[in-house]
This record gives sequence, C-alpha cells and structure tokens, in this order.
Amino acid sequence: MKFLKTLLLLLPLLSFSAGAQGIVNRLKQKALEAGEKALEKKVDPTPNTGNTGNNPSSGNTSDRPANTSGGGLVTTPPDVRQNIADAESAFRGGRYSDARYAVRQAMLGVEMEIGQKVLKSLPEAVQSLRFKPEADRVTSTGYGWVGLTIHREYGSGNKYFAVDIANNSALVAGVNAYLASGAYAQQTSGEQNWKQTKFKGYRAVIEYNQSSGYKLSVPFGQTSVIVFEGRNFSSEQEMMNAANVFDLDAIKTKLGEK
Repeated sequence: MKFLKTLLLLLPLLSFSAGAQGIVNRLKQKALEAGEKALEKKVDPTPNTGNTGNNPSSGNTSDRPANTSGGGLVTTPPDVRQNIADAESAFRGGRYSDARYAVRQAMLGVEMEIGQKVLKSLPEAVQSLRFKPEADRVTSTGYGWVGLTIHREYGSGNKYFAVDIANNSALVAGVNAYLASGAYAQQTSGEQNWKQTKFKGYRAVIEYNQSSGYKLSVPFGQTSVIVFEGRNFSSEQEMMNAANVFDLDAIKTKLGEK
C-alpha cells in the first residue's frame, strides 16, 4: 500500500516539460556538432611507410582489426522493488528528477516481467512449425504502460508464422477504427484481399497479400491486440487453424486485461 501511494504521488512527475525537452534537443545538437568536428580533424594514427607518400587519404587508413566476436549486451529488466524504494527515498529527499526516473524504471520492470511471462506461456509449436528462440522479443517504453510488445516466430522450410501481442498500443485504435467504420464489412462480388471475421468470439480482420501472405488482427480486452502473420499457408482456413492454437483468454489474464 505504501508503494502504491508513492506511485500515485509520483505519476504527475512523469511528463517532461517543454523546457526540459528543449534542453535535451540543444544537447543533442551540440553532441552532433562536436562529432562532426571530431570527424573532420581525424587523421591516420599509423605512419604511412608505403610508396604513396605522406598523403593520409591513400592506402589503408588504419591497421585496427574488425570486430568479429563478442556477445553483445545483456538485457536485464530493472529491479521493480529496488526502484520503488529508490523512488521513495528520492521523493522524501526532494530529488524529484531521480524519483521520476526510478518510477519509470519500476514501470519498465513491471512491463518486462509481464511480457516475459506471456512469452513463456506461448506454444512452442504451431502445427508442424517450431518456434525460433533467437527471435523471441519483449520490448517496452516503460512509460505509463504504453507500448508493451511481445514477439515470437515459428518456421520450417519456406513456411513462416509469427505472432505479435501489443498492450495499450496505437495499433489497437487503428484496428478498432477500421472495424467501427464498417469498411471491412463491405463485401464485393470480385476478389478482395481483406474482410472482417470472428476469432474466438472477438471481431477481427484478416488480410491476404500475394507477397506477404496472411495477416489476422484481433483486438481483445480493453487495450490489447494480437496479430498473426502466416506465409505459404495453403488457405485461409489453414491460417485460422494455426492461430487457433493460441489461448487469448490466458494471454488477456496475464496482461491484466478485463
């Protein structure tokens, strides 16, 4: 309860003022100018001993080896409890900028934990297609529970299937706008590449493109959408059967949706 009260007190601090944004923009501009000057002054640190004279523009400009190894950066979600404690301490000490930063880190940590739980609950196989662990991805802005996305891919040979789940995303508004407009409800006697459909009780839009295949978009809950993409599926029904493997109600519960 104490943590919740602190978060409620600190939430108004989360928005940047116009003045602060202006300072950030000026800092970016100065950094860019400094980088350009540094590039203009850069010379070859290795003496040129070949037959090309002292012109640094001729021959190799550096004998530094190219990077061919390394594991990159380790993605570690922020510690939620520690950041809430840091926010409380900073707020009591009047360090509001630090308090705002800690709250945002705590929010980011919460979203990343939710996203990882949803990701782990997704099926490891869709029909005969196995998931690709290296393609798993959870991303979040950590700002007001906006922009959490979860991505998983499946594939075998030339057959490909992917799922993207977005929580409180602008994508939800876009799909709902199409559904509300009635545009997808229109039917024609000729060939069409989209239509409105139902998926597990939810209104949805299914599309087909000759080069990118099938795409099924399903808004669910209050602020979430799930998008399935399938390539080299033989028919609409096969695509729908593949998507049917996913438990929308379980995903909605993990996202805290109603």
